[in-house]
Formats: sequence, structure tokens, C-alpha cells
Amino acid sequence: MAEPRTVLIVSDHTGLTAESIARALLTHFPRQALKYLRRPFTADVMAARSVAREVIALAARGERPIVFTTVTDAEVMRELQAAPAAVFDLLGPGLDALEQEFAMPAVRQVGGHHDMHDPQDYLNRMDALDFALATDDGLGDRQYGLADVILVGVSRAGKTPTSLFLALQHGVRASNYPLAEDDFERSSLPIPLEAHRAKLHGLTIDPRRLHAIRTQRRPGSRYASLEQCEFEVRRAETLFQRAGLPVRDTTSASVEEIAAGILNTLRKG
Repeated sequence: MAEPRTVLIVSDHTGLTAESIARALLTHFPRQALKYLRRPFTADVMAARSVAREVIALAARGERPIVFTTVTDAEVMRELQAAPAAVFDLLGPGLDALEQEFAMPAVRQVGGHHDMHDPQDYLNRMDALDFALATDDGLGDRQYGLADVILVGVSRAGKTPTSLFLALQHGVRASNYPLAEDDFERSSLPIPLEAHRAKLHGLTIDPRRLHAIRTQRRPGSRYASLEQCEFEVRRAETLFQRAGLPVRDTTSASVEEIAAGILNTLRKG
């Protein structure tokens, strides 16, 4: 198998934007092995030269690294572009085109796209995040009336990461409820959920995938056994069907995809 290609994420701020775009682009090359290196806060020439030295060292071993960058300082960019790598400027061409469209120069400041342009939106997202944490994994069920959505599913089906993503990225107050042994013995929804049927979204998962995830957590346990995973998923799906809940399969979906499906349902409602 070929050695993975090194991908450097270089930013003058946190690098979250650069990494998100880079990963979105590189998902279109699933057969290419990749190794990601993050180099945030590369905001001056000295920091850029440090990254360039890394590139030179990799090139000396016969590799041509790939650099994705959102730096805005021209001198920093020149240092990166002089290194023996494939350098992709994720902001420059777009900013150049927008300067022409608006007939005005762009303000190319460090981390400008991270400014808090809408303080209320930020506060709403932080409030939603606090709510998601306070009602995670069945906690705080008395607050379900304040939730925008309640995710229901077996343990390790992706409820918590989806709840946190909905809160942090979209300001959605998301709770989640883990189905347990007692719930599988019922023919109806668990009592804490009955009054909130309109807010419920079921998450399901392939039992074999669930088995693999649980085995990493508790190897050799009944909880992780394929038989138990098959039983729980089967009973959960039956419960969802009886209750008429919208259901998302998390087996191979990213948290972004799961959240997008839930948001689409919320908007239709």
C-alpha cells in the first residue's frame, strides 16, 4: 500500500475553515491515503518559514506535500508558495474576484472571518450548547419541553455528537434519550417522551457497525455482543415505526449529514 500523502492545514487563525474545506475537497479522492497535519496561527513570516522547513524535509524524503491555506498576509503566502509543495490558497482567488465585483479592496485581516459579527447568534448557540450538555443521555428530561428536537436511539448510535453539532453550529436546542432495557419491554414510547412526540427523531445504525463501536468501548461484554446489538436495533426500529417517528440511519453518515436531515425536517414542520 502506498504511503499516505501529507496534507498541511495552514491558517493564520484556528484553521477550522481551512480544514473543513480541505476535507470536503479531498473526500472526492477516497482511494488516496492522506495524513493531516494542522498548523494554526501561522500569522507571520517566521511561522511560515517553520512550515516551509517541514515541507522541505518531507520533499527530501521524496514526498510532495499538499498545503491548504487561508492565510491573508502576502508575505506569509509568498513563503508558503516558495516551498516545494502543492499549495492551494483557499481565500485569495475568491477575494480577488469579489474585489472586482464590488469595486473595492477586501480587508485582509488575520482571522477576520472569525469575528463575532452577530453577538446574539453566538449567545444563542452557546445557550443551545449548555442545554444539550444539561440534557445529554437522558439527563434533565424535565426540560424536554424547552427542546427543539429530542434524538432517540440505542447507546452509541450517534445521539450526543449530533446534539452537540446541532447546538454549536445551528443554535438548535437538542436533547437526546438513550433507549435502555426497560424501554425495549414496552410497546409504546418511554414515559418521559410521550408528551413530546412531535419533537422526536429516531437514530438507527447497522448492528454490525454498532458491535464494532461498542467493542472498542467494552470488549467482550454482553453490551458489545453482536446478538445484543441486533436485538436493541431491531426493537428500537420497531418502536420508531409504531410511534411514526422520522428516522435517520447513522451507519455511514457524517454528523453533518445527520444534522442536515434533521434540520430539513424541522424546517418543513
